[in-house]
Amino acid sequence: MERFDVIVIGGGIAGASLAYFLAERGIRDVLLLERETQPGYHTTGRSAAVLAEIDAQPVVLQLKILGGAFLRDPPSGFCETPLLERSGLMVLFRDPVWSLMQSMTPALLAAGVRTQQLSPADAAARVPVLVPDRFDGALLLPDDGRLDVHALLTSYLRHARRSGGVQRFGTEVRGIVREGGRCVGVATADGVLHARWVVNAAGAWAGVLAAQAGALPVALVPKRRTIVILPPAAGIDVRAWPFVNSECDRVYFAPESGGLLLSPMDEEPMAPCDARPDDLMVAEALARLEIVAPALVPRTIRRAWAGLRTFAPDGAPVVGEDPRLPGFFWLAGQGGFGIETSPSMGRIAADLLATGRTSYFDASLLAPMRFD
Repeated sequence: MERFDVIVIGGGIAGASLAYFLAERGIRDVLLLERETQPGYHTTGRSAAVLAEIDAQPVVLQLKILGGAFLRDPPSGFCETPLLERSGLMVLFRDPVWSLMQSMTPALLAAGVRTQQLSPADAAARVPVLVPDRFDGALLLPDDGRLDVHALLTSYLRHARRSGGVQRFGTEVRGIVREGGRCVGVATADGVLHARWVVNAAGAWAGVLAAQAGALPVALVPKRRTIVILPPAAGIDVRAWPFVNSECDRVYFAPESGGLLLSPMDEEPMAPCDARPDDLMVAEALARLEIVAPALVPRTIRRAWAGLRTFAPDGAPVVGEDPRLPGFFWLAGQGGFGIETSPSMGRIAADLLATGRTSYFDASLLAPMRFD
């Protein structure tokens, strides 16, 4: 019977980052299990992957800022290429939200987030296709931008393996093993695997896994997000543009492989699944783009895909030991910010598993017991 110190269920960015930070803490007897035959198949591999150090949820904002420090300056030898392209992030607002954002700018600056307030004319000068009448102002974060998800994910996994961690893909967890009221392992097709800790990093399936374990019923909700890739617009060079997010019209777009990446920022609740794009949402994305930047609307699209982003009721992630099932540890509810917060959440989770506490962050803000 195989035994491990920690079994991590889920080979996406959450499970991979935890495996890395556990290894950094000297915990190397770690098994990572992934049902799919490759890591990051679901949400991680379908993310727009942007560092956006702005968020209405204060806990999430703190996690993003902490994660951003790692992504801009990773440890020596962590990766072979930069993780972050500082292309910039520009968010468009209408009043009264714009006035609120202007008042929040000093707090962002104090937290180390460099920002610039732009008038509609200034924003349109940077991205000439914008319709200035659609917004009252913009916030530019010049040090944010697009992330290399593949480089980040593979670096986490590579360093965890080099430290002795075991990674098994194509292995489905079929049940949680309990003894004496404690979680002590998992059941797979190949038998039972025992561990001191079992970590629920199952993404959209985290709620299902918790129900199987008999853990606290946190109301996690997977929500679909649609991404569309557009061909290059004739006569328009988009390569130097920032990532543009129009909060007022619920659409974002960014340069992508010579063309554009586009999303209607949809959040359609659905059961965990291998998400597929919906034709109506693709049409909605184009309709919203026509309002914000009509010159970019194409006659055809290149392709579209969808992924699931999973949210807890208060929008903050769920990290910590389950209050009803000792040995069962949550690392879930990353919403749409799992990539950019993986350095901070992975470190917090590793600290808690290693010593039961962390000086890095107020872990009570993430604890599952807040829903008990």
